[in-house]
Amino acid sequence: MIGMGGFAGRHHNTLLKLEEEEEARLVATCDPGLSLFAESMEAWNFRQRGVRVFETYLRMLDACGGELDMVVIPTPIQFHAEMHKECVRRRIPVYLEKPPTLVLSELETMIETDLRQRKRTNVGFNFMVEPPRLELKRRLLAGEFGRLRRVGFRGLSPRPESYFTRNNWAGKLFVGEKPVLDSCMGNAMAHYVHNSLFWAGESEMMSWAQVDSVRAEIYRANPIENADVFFVHAETPEGVGLDLAITHACEAVHQEEILWCDRAVIRYRTSGGYSFEWNDGRKEEFPFDREDLLAANHRSFYDYLRGGRPRPVTLLEDCRSFVQLYNLAYVSSGGITSIPDEYLSSWDKAGDRVIAVNGIASAAERFVEQGEPPSAQGISWAVPPRHAASRDEVDSLEKLIWEWRRTA
Repeated sequence: MIGMGGFAGRHHNTLLKLEEEEEARLVATCDPGLSLFAESMEAWNFRQRGVRVFETYLRMLDACGGELDMVVIPTPIQFHAEMHKECVRRRIPVYLEKPPTLVLSELETMIETDLRQRKRTNVGFNFMVEPPRLELKRRLLAGEFGRLRRVGFRGLSPRPESYFTRNNWAGKLFVGEKPVLDSCMGNAMAHYVHNSLFWAGESEMMSWAQVDSVRAEIYRANPIENADVFFVHAETPEGVGLDLAITHACEAVHQEEILWCDRAVIRYRTSGGYSFEWNDGRKEEFPFDREDLLAANHRSFYDYLRGGRPRPVTLLEDCRSFVQLYNLAYVSSGGITSIPDEYLSSWDKAGDRVIAVNGIASAAERFVEQGEPPSAQGISWAVPPRHAASRDEVDSLEKLIWEWRRTA
């Protein structure tokens, strides 16, 4: 395991549980800030478990690489490509936390690198192992609900000021000279963007739709470099529309995936359950208990490494449409618009300041349900996108954000 802080801590807790169940054994871990994790290492029983600890991942790989069945990489986004390459060079299979990268050109290099590996990399988009999700996708492909016409996601998940100051890359377009593009759409709620493309993938079960064109409005409410409000419309080559409203600048959590089909509207909720609203007036509810998705993803990758599955749940190439959609959102928007203070509210939550855009919940609902972005809703702070970005424009992203940085 590379790292101990941030989301790596979740992986360590999961591995502690899986080790007790004799599913796997943690051999070694590393972190450049070892002194900060003395209490965590004690809580994780490293000494009793015989876990070796290193300051750098390269020293760890050099010392232990010969005995490793896999490496977990839950590190900051800007390190993923480099760390993945070093593991592949040593022929060690990789479990890579999402997102793999948020720049398409870098993803293509990672895919090319991974094709040299005997056992392919798994990207930790956790929801892909949910049995109810897979069963519903099977029914969609079988045509039970008629043609899928549109996919929507309303993702509101407030984050306090400390979230954006917890490290040197949160909410940043760049870290040093490297594009990072961390945001609510690219990172915290990237799962749901990936899910939306999964629903629209019509060729087979584990397929994700490509996008032909994107129109996006991108805003910032918090004092950060990148955006924290996204309204994104996309079209697939098959004619399925996607409408995604995603923000951290809000008051309450609401996460719902919606599928509009010829015969029914399907609503899939993060809280655990989905419903059908049939055109003939019938309504059906299907609650389910949400399992530990991180543990389930680990188990599925172990099963693949042992030969029990033909492929990892999510390959690097399965992330191509997600990264492409995300990149085209920036290209389409023409820039990040700062929302004036007069349209914002803030409050303290346990001593931590939270900022919300006034009326953002209703604006998000109207966009997802009716397809009207803020600029078409008569909202004062809204700015229409520059144009509908086509798939072949994705290469202009890096030039564009460098220009944003130069003129900021």
